Amino acid sequence: MAGSFKTEAIVLRSIRFGEADRVLHLFSASRGRIGAIAKGSRRPRSRFGGRLEPFFRLDMMLHEGRGELSTVTAASTLAGHARLRENGPALNAAARACDAVLRLCDAAEPNPPAYNLLCRYLGLLDGESEADGGPIAPAADLATGLAFRLKLALAAGFSPELGSCARCGEGEGLAGFSGAAGGVVCQACEGGSFELSDEGHEFMVEALGRPLSEAPQASDRALRQVERAITEVLEHHAHVHLRSAA
Repeated sequence: MAGSFKTEAIVLRSIRFGEADRVLHLFSASRGRIGAIAKGSRRPRSRFGGRLEPFFRLDMMLHEGRGELSTVTAASTLAGHARLRENGPALNAAARACDAVLRLCDAAEPNPPAYNLLCRYLGLLDGESEADGGPIAPAADLATGLAFRLKLALAAGFSPELGSCARCGEGEGLAGFSGAAGGVVCQACEGGSFELSDEGHEFMVEALGRPLSEAPQASDRALRQVERAITEVLEHHAHVHLRSAA
């Protein structure tokens, strides 16, 4: 229905359009994914300033017309994440997170768990970034990034089966992981699976059960197994291929 509406939203992607406009991919608290155009936003004296860049969390007013894109009529900053932008690892982690949300949460309907998760992750990256470009921010490490992806997969309805064999339901003798089956598999069903170590399995279980700020740690080998598991589940069941989490 045409008309104006207000929503809180995070800018996932901002694309230059024409001579002075921007096309935005937004993830909103109340409407899910929104495509929008901000007319004149690239002019030097635009009322939007620089707040229509990725990672900004905004309080927005938009007008929904007959076209596919809503028009941004007002935007005020709720969180700009300035420190995040000054730290390379945190900036890259934020870009991968927004890209994952862009690919996985493409419906025009609200998904509060996914929205709150992205808000929390960007906040962690911003709060723990080092503006002087020093050591990698704790929240930008691979373990936290994979914990974010696991929680996002859960919020999107594609969480892997970790408690019992995804093919037959057997709870003992779990021997591998199958993206096609959607989770861990037992020895009798392990055809086509790959090795998921006990450490990798434990990481996935704990990552889903802990707050994002308390993501577990694991060896590089285990984390690579976890990344492969998440990637294959989403490719087979969500038909989505995510960028490498590294």
